[in-house]
Amino acid sequence: MKREQMLPVEKQALENLLKHAQGDTHQSRRVADFLLAWWNPSACGKYDLTTGWGVDDDIMEDMCVVFRLASRAHSYPDSLGYEKEFEAIVREWRPELLQGRED
Repeated sequence: MKREQMLPVEKQALENLLKHAQGDTHQSRRVADFLLAWWNPSACGKYDLTTGWGVDDDIMEDMCVVFRLASRAHSYPDSLGYEKEFEAIVREWRPELLQGRED
């Protein structure tokens, strides 16, 4: 799947979550954990569904839409054209994964 094949609601929800994940709140961390579990679950950890208890309803709705997107797309988010955005989240929330890669 390519970015242009995403439904408008999917694209908007993913972009909303990407913005939230770039913040520095508890909700930002929860959103980042959710997104990174899709990007690379073996390196970033799995997503505990109870983590969703700590986000607002609008964020949770976007998470539900993105969960459907991830299931429908059969691909990782970087293959949808969001590689730079996800790398920024990794730099913010999992910088240890980049050690040795940014030389």
